[in-house]
Amino acid sequence: MADADLQQLLDTLWRMESPRLIARLARMLGELDSAEELAQDALVAALEHWPRQGIPDNPAAWLMATAQRRAIDRLRQRRLHAQRQAQVIDEQQDYAMGVDPSEQLDDIGDDLLRLVFVACHPELPADARVALTLRLLCGLSTHEIARAYLLPEPTIAQRIVRAKRLLAERRVPFEVPRRQALPMRLQAVLEVIYLVFNEGYAASAGEDWTRPALCEEALRLGRVLSGLMPTAVPVMGLLALMELQASRLRARVGADGAAILLLDQDRTRWDWLQIARGQALLEQAQALGGGADPYVLQAAIAACHARARRAELTDWSAIAALYERLAQALPSPVVELNRVVAIAQAQGAEAAWALLQQLLDAPQLQGYVPLHAVRGDLLARLGRHEEAAVAFSQAAALSSNARERESLLARAAAVPSAQRLLGD
Repeated sequence: MADADLQQLLDTLWRMESPRLIARLARMLGELDSAEELAQDALVAALEHWPRQGIPDNPAAWLMATAQRRAIDRLRQRRLHAQRQAQVIDEQQDYAMGVDPSEQLDDIGDDLLRLVFVACHPELPADARVALTLRLLCGLSTHEIARAYLLPEPTIAQRIVRAKRLLAERRVPFEVPRRQALPMRLQAVLEVIYLVFNEGYAASAGEDWTRPALCEEALRLGRVLSGLMPTAVPVMGLLALMELQASRLRARVGADGAAILLLDQDRTRWDWLQIARGQALLEQAQALGGGADPYVLQAAIAACHARARRAELTDWSAIAALYERLAQALPSPVVELNRVVAIAQAQGAEAAWALLQQLLDAPQLQGYVPLHAVRGDLLARLGRHEEAAVAFSQAAALSSNARERESLLARAAAVPSAQRLLGD
């Protein structure tokens, strides 16, 4: 294998496997910095050994085994008491035999979700908890996290550094909270899962419009969390939202990888079994009195789209009303921008245009691609074609995702024929 191909393979493996590696190592070592260091050491070892020995049949398992051996060596170097060494060595043997010992260690039973709860420690500021967890444990880049928060990259980088420093300075033990302590950290944990899913649903950068593996990981974590907290309304709401949104993943990408927006999707390609799961969860959350929860409201919006077997059957008035309620529960210019889209479909471009003017100077939306895309859509519908083409081109220039950029440039070129809202 050529060096470039090997490097590409390792880059992909690191992106996919580093969260699990770091999660497992942090549980073994009890702290984060060494876990990250040894995970990277395992990657370097692969770069040294694989060109000579060949790529193993299961590269991910090779990385995990190598990292765990180094963690055991690190524990021995620290001269931990014999009982702790024996426990970790037994876990290594269980892992090699296909048994996951983490199932018996605490109430959570999942390495990655366990460490998400650990990293969301009350000692850390809320914004630092989420940034640290997304960066190290969920494999998102600083750029991707910054995009999710509509903040500059240096700000996010500082949060991550500050979080790691605080954990070290205060000697925060990496102990897993027991079941009764989980609710204290739930909000931050849900935020992490939600942002990971969103990055998978609409990738902020790269060549692909979606990253389904991230959506699957977020769904898996949500399902594990739902099993732990089966009556928690926000957990139900988030899981319902992810199930409903993920049902459209296959239809969001064309055979050539091009982005397909909501109103143009072939709805026969939606996963209707997944939609049914999401709708059932939504109904349970609403029955428990969670109608005002932000995740439940977003799931209700997704359910409105899911009920429409054809785009023209979408109840946009109901969606606009739900966005109004969501704006009260979770004030955000992004929510308001989505409400503008719904009002444009329900009441027309002129009504939406008046509302959009209130958002054009919002600091959080400066450089936000969807703002310029929605502006372009409304301008096209109002017959202001030259301005629409400029707005689409501005949106394309701001995008770091190749497929999104292609779509926006195509819309700019299609003006004045583009008469449809972005809607996704």
